[in-house]
Amino acid sequence: MNSGTVQYSGVKCSDEIPSVLTEDDYYSKKKRYVKKDGSCNMVMRHVPENWLLWVTDIFTTLVEIRWRVMLLTFALSYILSWLFFGILFWIIAVTHGDMKDPNNEPCVYEVRSFTAAFLFSLETQTTIGYGFRGMSESCMIAIIVVTIQDVISVFIDTFVIGIAVAKMASARKRAQTVGFSNCAVISLRDGHLCLSWRVGDFRRNHMVEGTAHAQLIRHLAHSTGKVNVTYKDLNIEENNIILATPTTIVHKITPGSPLYKVSLKDLRKESFELVVSFTYTDDCTGILHQTRTSYTPSEILWGQHFQEMIRVTRRNYRVDYALFNHTVKVLVPELSAEEYDLKYSQQPKHKPLHISSPTAAVELVNGNSLEAEKASTSSAVQEHEL
Repeated sequence: MNSGTVQYSGVKCSDEIPSVLTEDDYYSKKKRYVKKDGSCNMVMRHVPENWLLWVTDIFTTLVEIRWRVMLLTFALSYILSWLFFGILFWIIAVTHGDMKDPNNEPCVYEVRSFTAAFLFSLETQTTIGYGFRGMSESCMIAIIVVTIQDVISVFIDTFVIGIAVAKMASARKRAQTVGFSNCAVISLRDGHLCLSWRVGDFRRNHMVEGTAHAQLIRHLAHSTGKVNVTYKDLNIEENNIILATPTTIVHKITPGSPLYKVSLKDLRKESFELVVSFTYTDDCTGILHQTRTSYTPSEILWGQHFQEMIRVTRRNYRVDYALFNHTVKVLVPELSAEEYDLKYSQQPKHKPLHISSPTAAVELVNGNSLEAEKASTSSAVQEHEL
């Protein structure tokens, strides 16, 4: 990569984490715990009474299944109900003798075969009412069956409409319009090392209120095949957010942080997974949503800062989402937060240095931080004048 490169468009994401630490210091490939799209990468096996749980919560089951399976299920529910009551009407006609004696007063007019009984069942449940087939007052059992069929058809229609509406208003669809940056960055903020990532809403109608949350997940594999998963919460400054514009979520690496003793060198050897989420309420539907993603150590960029993507005009704020994943190099020591605090506790804290010109990048690579700062300042002045 050219040393004069200023912007980085984020890293290429993979669903594989390079390694997992075992007791024997052995590293083996493993999959993500949470994928980049927010779905959990797990398969449930040997769940006790699995089918019973699915049937008991049939509403949620039908909402979660695919559209084609749901449509097939609903079509079968209608067809089977028509067929079931058609068989009942045919049995009633046979028992009443409507098939043998055309002059006999029938239970259902013009129903003298199974096909006619099925068509009468269909017309009754769908309230078509062609006027060709109808009920007779002399057959109470047929009237009771028609009444039961009408009640059942109302329940089926209500269930189908409710499932379809719930599926179209699924929180997963709304969650796809709220996204995280492809990578996280570590930089200096107010003299402290901070881990940060971006979250943005891609729709015009914004949420009422949102809460950001982050956890560090580590996996320790034993030689017996057992895997221990540990979770540690990361403290987030200002985690209650109104996401009108893209926001950078910041975790200050303090003594209580699990990243406090992690330097750049250690970060490259780590095998943890940073799972971040944003929970919010949509202002149009009032439904609670959550968007998730994860970052591996290879997706955490050290010494980078997110590029500004908001511009203020006379009338409004302009957000350029083309810069959502872009980062800029900044001057950050390759020390852990603990080492940084010990080394610079008695000295003025470093300010993050934006590398805004090829000259500044060359000076920084050569170790001339002062000259790099001068070059960056000169480039910023020229850009402002333009």
